[in-house]
Amino acid sequence: MKLPSIHMFLFIFLVTLSHGQLALAREANSDMAEEIEKGPNNGRLLRQDDFALELAIFEEDTPPEFRVFITQGEQPVDANEVLVNVKLTRLGNVIDDINFYPENHYLRGDMEIYEPHSFVVSVHAEYQGRQYQWEYDNFEGRTKISDQMATAIELNTATIGPKTFDESLKVYGKIRLAPNAMRHVSARFDGQVRQLHATFGQRVEKGQLLITVESNESLQTHKIFAPITGVITEQNTATGEQTQGKSLLTIIDPNQLMAELAVFPSDIHKVSLGAPVVISVPGSEQVIETKISDSLVTVNANQSKVLLAKIDNSDGYFNPGQFVVANIALGSYQVPLAIESEALQSFRDFTVAYAKVGEEYEVRMLELGRQVDGWVEILGGIKSGTEYVNKNSYLIKADIEKSGASHDH
Repeated sequence: MKLPSIHMFLFIFLVTLSHGQLALAREANSDMAEEIEKGPNNGRLLRQDDFALELAIFEEDTPPEFRVFITQGEQPVDANEVLVNVKLTRLGNVIDDINFYPENHYLRGDMEIYEPHSFVVSVHAEYQGRQYQWEYDNFEGRTKISDQMATAIELNTATIGPKTFDESLKVYGKIRLAPNAMRHVSARFDGQVRQLHATFGQRVEKGQLLITVESNESLQTHKIFAPITGVITEQNTATGEQTQGKSLLTIIDPNQLMAELAVFPSDIHKVSLGAPVVISVPGSEQVIETKISDSLVTVNANQSKVLLAKIDNSDGYFNPGQFVVANIALGSYQVPLAIESEALQSFRDFTVAYAKVGEEYEVRMLELGRQVDGWVEILGGIKSGTEYVNKNSYLIKADIEKSGASHDH
């Protein structure tokens, strides 16, 4: 069984065990929701004697706002003759105090009703010397889970705050030898190879004696030394053979490698020469840190630009021809607010996180920005210092969906 399934099973079990009356309570709330009377403007209709107040959220071509329509004895009341105040008590005892002013045949609220539309609604109205009051719950995307249960199901939290983003670009490439890492060894004069002091596969040091050649003209012997440190990867001669102006040995220095990294045209402007880069081979834990040193003049068949990065392979972890993954550092910057991407869930048409206040959890509709390494920049929708669920937030989503919390206007 997968771990999320275990969490879900435990969560359902604990809810059933600790909150045996939860289903009955939700059923009662559902029945109450069905009894809510709606007015002609699709708002909630509040009655007292023959006085009726319809409180509707209007959000067509405007940010959400309250509008109030008044009737008495089923007849419209002049909006100029009524005073209305609405207080919305949000989670954490945050109160939105809304006053109204006449507009056409209705009263219009003086502030935006921001998401989530989850609050206790207190309505006060004055008309012809009489006062009218109503109060009701209008919750959405909210649930309550005891701290004991939250601990049992590993419902972890963190705090919204600033974050330094180290932005990087992931690219792919291939390792090849550095330009000066291969040397072909030949004789200056034609002659006979009298002795091979090193052969194929052998490692040699710079300056080490490789071949003794006897000149065909002077019959004097000449010594050929290794021009670089490395491994003999090709041998095209043997003792007694003529040199004939050909390459006798090929030496490769495997410590001098180069990574060719392909960067697409849409990203090339983000990368600068000297940018730090971390290179690894898929399936291996070995990594090397280096820098972008140069680029090729031409582009690949897919129009990607090839950037070069030198690799010091003294430890011998890499080999020419290997495919590599590289993360090129693009820069570091701080964002005022950030959230772990694992915390994000969907709710209606929004991407949300779940804020925690005491033992209650509620959605926060987020406006998101840049994404870097498991973190997402927050542009709006939640305040700094808010405690939020950063692990197993899908359990909160499941409980809210099971509760049938609605978006009631």
